[in-house]
Amino acid sequence: MRTVQNILESKAEVFNIVAPGTKVIEALNLLNSINLSYLIVKDQDEYEGIFSERDYSRNVILKGKSSSSSAVEEVMTIDFPVVGLTDTVEHCMYLINSHKTRYLLAYDDNEKFVGVITIHDLLRQVLASKEQVFDSSQAEQLIEHAESGRIF
Repeated sequence: MRTVQNILESKAEVFNIVAPGTKVIEALNLLNSINLSYLIVKDQDEYEGIFSERDYSRNVILKGKSSSSSAVEEVMTIDFPVVGLTDTVEHCMYLINSHKTRYLLAYDDNEKFVGVITIHDLLRQVLASKEQVFDSSQAEQLIEHAESGRIF
């Protein structure tokens, strides 16, 4: 089965990082230029949170804040589920679904932040290698549920 470590190894080098004091408008411009939906917020080398398009819409626009005067640290999300390097794609999918989130935080055995697993990362894994992601009994159950209209 594929693991968090496998996913992180297949991802490009992380370049979508901003400091907590970055103004929201600057963060939005960066999101636009790199064509991603989230930025990792770090203070020096320490993980602080995730700033996403969803944070912008919910915590800036809907609350009437200004993009040019609000800092990312004021509107970012900090409480995502955590996974380890040996956790499986299946476990990640369970967490994404049960927590109704799009992001998981990956930490190594020394409790050091090592990356973000996104819902898109998981979907790519499933589409590329569905036989390796699920054992056959679970794959059969998913197919049965999908055909009956009970999921998706």
